[in-house]
Amino acid sequence: MRVFITIDTEYSSGLYTGPGAADRADNFARSIACLTPQGPAGIPHKLDLLARHGQKAVFFVDPMPALVWGVAAIEDIIGPILEAGQDVQLHCHTEWLELAGPANPLASRRTAKNLADLPFDDQCEVLRYARDTLIAAGASAPVAFRAGNYGADDNTLRALAQLGLAYDSSHCPALTCGPCRISLGPDQRDPVGHMGVIEVPVGSIGAVGGGQRHAQITALTLAEMLAAIRHARDSGRDSFTLVSHSFELINRRSLAVNPIVRRRFTGLVKALARLRGVETGTYRDTPPRIRLTGSNQALLPPSAVRTSARLAEQLVSNALYGAL
Repeated sequence: MRVFITIDTEYSSGLYTGPGAADRADNFARSIACLTPQGPAGIPHKLDLLARHGQKAVFFVDPMPALVWGVAAIEDIIGPILEAGQDVQLHCHTEWLELAGPANPLASRRTAKNLADLPFDDQCEVLRYARDTLIAAGASAPVAFRAGNYGADDNTLRALAQLGLAYDSSHCPALTCGPCRISLGPDQRDPVGHMGVIEVPVGSIGAVGGGQRHAQITALTLAEMLAAIRHARDSGRDSFTLVSHSFELINRRSLAVNPIVRRRFTGLVKALARLRGVETGTYRDTPPRIRLTGSNQALLPPSAVRTSARLAEQLVSNALYGAL
């Protein structure tokens, strides 16, 4: 079974204060490199950790900040990822359309918080700009995409298919009330053909009291992630997708490392290197596959013990280290 460690890699539109070089450098330090008094905790740290343990990851890189800082801002992200032999795919936060002002690439000059807020033709324009900018920054033509905030809809998938991207990973079955408006329900948890692409859902586990909990580094403990991976493997599933972000191991405003979340990510990478019957995958070389039989295997059942441990861990993390 393949585990896809997917890392949404992005400057912060919320920390944006202007188009100057100093502002870009500060945003890079807080959102990409995550430079702290304890050393880097962002992409350089994750690349080093992956290399030391021989693991692969998928970096969904957002090129939209090139609208305000130029392509060089994206080259600085992509270069080290490619040098490390890791996979670069496409991400897109449309919040940058408003910050771009007259540089907005849309003929309509529309702005939107999420891609799904735009009509089909505008989505095609935005995605074409994002794809071309990612390539101009040094990446190969992407084959996979994830919308910022998971904010995609069926038009997004149709636009991706029109542009030649084969995979999307914006459907998060656990977040039924989120910005994602793709017409797939919470029971669709395995890769499936939809609107001309293969939709690869974000992983999840069963939640106490019903529903699901999404497989994000900040949302599950290390024990929960490993239990979910073992359950997926033992259930005969072909893949399981985890989500992280470039900045997730720190508090971006205080530049303090969150040792609890950092320990989760480090423990995950180390454990995957030893876990039998499991390997990490990439969209470039070993993309997810559609199951022909037995799709949508049962979730990892909820556990009061694991949930209690998570709630205690999250309480300490939020109290001591604050929000991201």
